[in-house]
Amino acid sequence: MLEPGRGLEERNEHTKDSASLLMKQAAPTQLLSREIRITPGIFGNSGFSVGSRRNGNYAIISRFGLQILMRILRRLHYWWSLLVAATLLLIFGPPVIFAAWITRKHDLVYPWALFGARNWLRLSGAKVHVTGAEQLEPDQTYVFISNHRSYLDTATLFVYTGRRLGLLAKKELLNVPILGYGMGFVNVMAIDRSNRERARQTVEAATARIRSGRSFGVFAEGTRAKPGEFLPFKKGAFYMAAQAGVPIVPVAIKNTDQLMGKGTGEAMSGTIEMVMLPPISTTGRTTDEDVKDLVSRVHSLIGRELGVFENNPRSQTS
Repeated sequence: MLEPGRGLEERNEHTKDSASLLMKQAAPTQLLSREIRITPGIFGNSGFSVGSRRNGNYAIISRFGLQILMRILRRLHYWWSLLVAATLLLIFGPPVIFAAWITRKHDLVYPWALFGARNWLRLSGAKVHVTGAEQLEPDQTYVFISNHRSYLDTATLFVYTGRRLGLLAKKELLNVPILGYGMGFVNVMAIDRSNRERARQTVEAATARIRSGRSFGVFAEGTRAKPGEFLPFKKGAFYMAAQAGVPIVPVAIKNTDQLMGKGTGEAMSGTIEMVMLPPISTTGRTTDEDVKDLVSRVHSLIGRELGVFENNPRSQTS
């Protein structure tokens, strides 16, 4: 015969063992919980709950569920950001470009382009923190060479170098309504990298503008890298700087791959860090070997600033 109360004790022990087993099984899902308690009345007459108590009710919240929710919010944020960009372009683009065309004053467009880029970043929840600007001479023309991981990079470089800037951009942007037509008004030049002769002509035209005193920004990887990646540099921007005889400013743009990374379809608010490293002179750099050395040096400096070479020094020469 069972001793009095022993059946109840065995039942409680069984309940505790069941709770322990379930928690071990749930460990891979990494349940988020504030309390784990054995309590009557949750699952039948006796059982357990995993969660936190609010107003007498127990909520079961898993990390998996939270991740799904956050991913949905990031996707909504992404589409919100694109909607803001399109709205700004549609509202301000046509009247400003038309006014510049009628009056033959292309300079009218540039302040509005700055306004649009700055406010797109702001309305997308991106703050920009710039360091290294004090190393630049106010009246010096530069070629700014940067890494590229996000749509946010273009607006960041365009707005925050502290000077009127031209850009080299992919030819595909010419197909974007309004934007493609307006690019020429703000000194954004489209380069066709699939056609070597056309690419050479674009680089020569950009070099002529640099000689005339216009600074240029170039994303030397040639395309956006995926989050965490850092691609080899194309040589065109380095030839531009060397032939024009102007210094190169290496620029490391951080965090944009987390805020709106390529291929993720997601976005979030945060702070973009733009680090302008000390200018590198191109005086006397006239040979192909000189340009190759510039490419390697600038790529290495930006890579170190991004932290991508810390554990793999051999990738510096890629």
